[in-house]
Amino acid sequence: MRLWDWAVGAYGRPGVADACLNLQDAHGQNTCLLLWAVWAGATPHTAAPAAELARAWDAAAVTPLRDVRRALKSSFPPVADEERERLRNAVKAAELQSERLLLEALERLCPQSSGAAPLDALVAASAAWGAPAPQPALAALAAALQ
Repeated sequence: MRLWDWAVGAYGRPGVADACLNLQDAHGQNTCLLLWAVWAGATPHTAAPAAELARAWDAAAVTPLRDVRRALKSSFPPVADEERERLRNAVKAAELQSERLLLEALERLCPQSSGAAPLDALVAASAAWGAPAPQPALAALAAALQ
């Protein structure tokens, strides 16, 4: 199964979105990298180049779009709310497309699963991303993905 299709299905499972958003917002992790890690069975060896790719794309596309989307959440008089919300939805679609492009690039980087356990893969990706997330937060995502 392609990574994008797997990630969309996985993200819709109970608890996965909450665990991903917690890791992203509270611990500075990259959701796409974490989902790729589980899908690919990441190891420290495969996680390092994936994190480098994700870090560069995140800085160039994902984070700037997310910041704009979040900034457009509140009213901005005299801009009409319906027009602001229309723009926010367009930015949201672009943000989602940027995440899809990242997942597709990560899939090309490592198209085969090593079979690593989900928690081990998450630990490897989290460490490669930067300051590792707390083990309980990673374990919560691993449990939700099973």
